Amino acid sequence: KKAHFPRCAKVTMYGLSLGETDDEEDFSADSGWIPWFCGLKGHELFAEVEEEYVRDNFNLYGLRQRFQFYEHALEMILSSEAPEDDDLADAEFLEIYRDASDLYGLIHARYIASPRGLQAMRDKYLKGVFGTCPRVLCDRQHTLPMGLAEDLRAAQVKIFCPKCEQVYAAKSKYRELDGAFFGMSFPQIFLQTYPTLLPLEVPRPFVPRVFGFRIHKQ
Repeated sequence: KKAHFPRCAKVTMYGLSLGETDDEEDFSADSGWIPWFCGLKGHELFAEVEEEYVRDNFNLYGLRQRFQFYEHALEMILSSEAPEDDDLADAEFLEIYRDASDLYGLIHARYIASPRGLQAMRDKYLKGVFGTCPRVLCDRQHTLPMGLAEDLRAAQVKIFCPKCEQVYAAKSKYRELDGAFFGMSFPQIFLQTYPTLLPLEVPRPFVPRVFGFRIHKQ
């Protein structure tokens, strides 16, 4: 049996619209929970963590004690099927889903610092998936996602500009993404791994002028 989630179906849960994906085609449950989760609207910043990485207990060290439904959440993440409509109306399922979402996010933060994860994020960066710097003088420099804390519920995801080296608020559609899902160190690890992606141009400073004349500080 296949579960399909058409674009018009919208089920809001913990700030997530579970029925909405960015794909025009109906989403098949055969693709598994991870592709389904990453395909939800507002989840474009996520890389798809490989199941092999999730199954390696070494990569999960220290996470078990942080979740009430750890075993069930991990089982959900590794499921070969996406949730069905009936699941989304089940209170117990929603509790496990919340833990699964947070657990996946913390695993994701570790994965994107690994060689395979960095490669996946590099592909997204080159495509501009993470967006561009809102600073006009950065000339639409591609940005990277990051967190301001390693703990859950501490801060929402932010974006880092490699050119001006400033941190900005992410777009409103990402407001439900926790910064801990990406970690504080990701931009630095990414740019050290791919130094050729560092901007060559020095960021242009804004020069205030009055009627074309520069204002000199007294």
